[in-house]
Amino acid sequence: MKRLVALLFAGLLSAFAASSPSLAADPQAGRDFKPINPPLASSKEKIEVVEFFSYGCPHCGDFHPLISLWAAKLPKDVSFRRVPVSFNRPEWARLSRLFFALEATSDLAKLDTAVFLAIHEQRIAFKTDEAMVSWAVGKGADAKKLGEALASFSMQSKVQRADQEAVAARISGVPAIAVDGKFLVNNEAVTNFDELLKLTDKVIAKARQERGGK
Repeated sequence: MKRLVALLFAGLLSAFAASSPSLAADPQAGRDFKPINPPLASSKEKIEVVEFFSYGCPHCGDFHPLISLWAAKLPKDVSFRRVPVSFNRPEWARLSRLFFALEATSDLAKLDTAVFLAIHEQRIAFKTDEAMVSWAVGKGADAKKLGEALASFSMQSKVQRADQEAVAARISGVPAIAVDGKFLVNNEAVTNFDELLKLTDKVIAKARQERGGK
């Protein structure tokens, strides 16, 4: 009887593992990730993880603290990059410029989380560049530097390139994660953000294996 119970329990565990991406031995194309073909330009030295996001996306705001902690603990052979996308929405394109402008003025680390909070909790409307500058100045940013960065042609070019990269990755929503330029992690394979990051870890391991690493 004990043996029968043990066998039934083992069978249940096997079935659960087969249905759960977080426990599956190897990530599978179609189920756990979508191949990106042709691949995105990616680092040859490290396995690059790209998070596509927008400040205008509430889910991205919820995901931000989790992926930030996760990214801070990545192995040395993995790099992390964030790409803001607009999906051709003018208001999201403006927020993409804000991201790149904060990055250019070295204010991103200080104000990154604050932008999400301002939009989704404090309900501050960043409808103009002036509104964004005014808010950032209240948080310690330099008005002249940030204003010039927002108005520069290079910021608009970066927004366009970011959107082009999102199109090339064939993302349909955000947040979305691409690994090594070749794998788009399947959000539909998981039920929460913790599982998404665990699945991303497995896709990273697959990318490492294909590169011949350990």
